[in-house]
Amino acid sequence: MVCENNGLIEKLSKKLLECEEELEFRKSDLQSWTEALGELSEIKNAFTTKTDLNGKTILDIGTDCVKPLYIALKFNPNKIVGINEKLPDFASDLKTESRLFTNTEIRFHNCSFFDDETFKSILKQEKIDRFDFILLSKTLHHLRTGECIAERRNRKHKKNGKCPEDEKCCIYEFDAQRVFEDLLRYGERVIVYEFYDSTIEDDDKMRGRGGYFTKNEWNETFKEIRGKYIVKFVTPQEFSLDQKKPKQIDSILRKVDTICFYVESRTKR
Repeated sequence: MVCENNGLIEKLSKKLLECEEELEFRKSDLQSWTEALGELSEIKNAFTTKTDLNGKTILDIGTDCVKPLYIALKFNPNKIVGINEKLPDFASDLKTESRLFTNTEIRFHNCSFFDDETFKSILKQEKIDRFDFILLSKTLHHLRTGECIAERRNRKHKKNGKCPEDEKCCIYEFDAQRVFEDLLRYGERVIVYEFYDSTIEDDDKMRGRGGYFTKNEWNETFKEIRGKYIVKFVTPQEFSLDQKKPKQIDSILRKVDTICFYVESRTKR
């Protein structure tokens, strides 16, 4: 009898654990949807002041697969292509079911923006040479390509005077000039929505390319692109970045932890 009771308790415990795991999974999905809606409310003015984007195309780099649906419902663009190295489990269902209530073609691909061969294959498959908009929502800090700069934040990072080359703790330098040149090669307007706080661990850190920006990194980034490109802020204030506004940027960075701006080439292609 005791053995039977122990067996029942073990089964119930296992079932309870499975239910708890399922609940956490559903809570995570719900959080993704609610966060994406809140973020879009800040991003929307970076697309256009018009009520729709008929005929326009959007590349969503590091897509959460949720904002594309919200964007399709609000702006009605022609096509949204989302790429991510690890798509959410619901990506396939969302792509299929979105056809029931939006005319926008939504497509998702497992691909890194750094995977040049696969990315060009996707462009060929989607029959797109260049997008009207590129969206990077909390993704710009993943486009790190330079040398490891982790010792700037943690003096203990270097061991015996050398970087341990352990990508779990390494953080690559962000090369703004190279990144925006690459992005503008594939899009007319690059929209950036970014959260930053170097004191918080980056949960989706992917090798050395993770690590939220510091305020100093932002200042260096805007110093590099100011004057070279058309840069316009959307939130927390609307203004164009030019040589006369560096102090305004520093003031904003000290007051908020999210910003939204867009970048365009000064010469139209």
